[in-house]
Amino acid sequence: MAFTTLVSVAELARHIDDPHWIVFDCSHDLMKPAFGRESYAKGHLPGAMFLSNDDDLAAPKNGKNGRHPMPTPDAFAAKLGGLGFDGTQQVVAYDGQGGMPSSRLWWMLRWLGHDAVALLDGGIAAWTAAGHALTQEVSRRPIARFTPNVRSASLVSAGYVQSQIGTPDVMLLDARAADRYRGENEVIDPVAGHIPGARNRFWGLNLQDGKFKSAAALRSEFQALLGKHKPEQIVHSCGSGVSACHNLLAMEIAGLGGGRLYGGSWSEWIADPARPIATGPDP
Repeated sequence: MAFTTLVSVAELARHIDDPHWIVFDCSHDLMKPAFGRESYAKGHLPGAMFLSNDDDLAAPKNGKNGRHPMPTPDAFAAKLGGLGFDGTQQVVAYDGQGGMPSSRLWWMLRWLGHDAVALLDGGIAAWTAAGHALTQEVSRRPIARFTPNVRSASLVSAGYVQSQIGTPDVMLLDARAADRYRGENEVIDPVAGHIPGARNRFWGLNLQDGKFKSAAALRSEFQALLGKHKPEQIVHSCGSGVSACHNLLAMEIAGLGGGRLYGGSWSEWIADPARPIATGPDP
């Protein structure tokens, strides 16, 4: 059985030594670049390897492509192969930040055509709360080869987003906190506000007590937001293409899959001063 959205602590514990399962620690703090590696070094799940949102799940920045540019499929596939992933394993991603950074890996693997990827529900806190130990041992696997089967339609560009502003066919959903969406408290990017027409759904609303809400609860909440729009008409964005993946995962859990990601998101959008900007609570 493949796990494609979430996996429980109990299920992962049964497979923690299974060579057909591969675990990645994606711990990350947007404001503290060194946090993820330091957290991993202090203690991580047995067998887990570390993937950095800044260095491994993103390409180099050039000032125009946002804070977490999407790497090319071949470059990312080579990265995964170097860590022993060959496209046949069940992947489990986790972090200590509500699943926000690890949802980026979840989406990227699906983008490359691999569906057997799931988040550890509750993350590292749920693992230790269940009495399971952490380790400081750094794991290694033999180098493998992963050949991606890219789903190119799942990723959209700034040009596409701009072409859809004001049209009824696409809804842009912004996963940032409401104050950042409104342009009141921008703590990361140099310009505040949101893309005109975007609606706000803070990614943290997907959680309750550190775990994802039930599929039924998520479905009810998203359907109320989407109205007449179908899931495949939703384009997800955020600050840099990370927390938007949390909303994509939540919709998948809810049975509302098919949404797309604007990978560059707000940090790419504002790199071109000609692109329009909105502020305030309204789309």
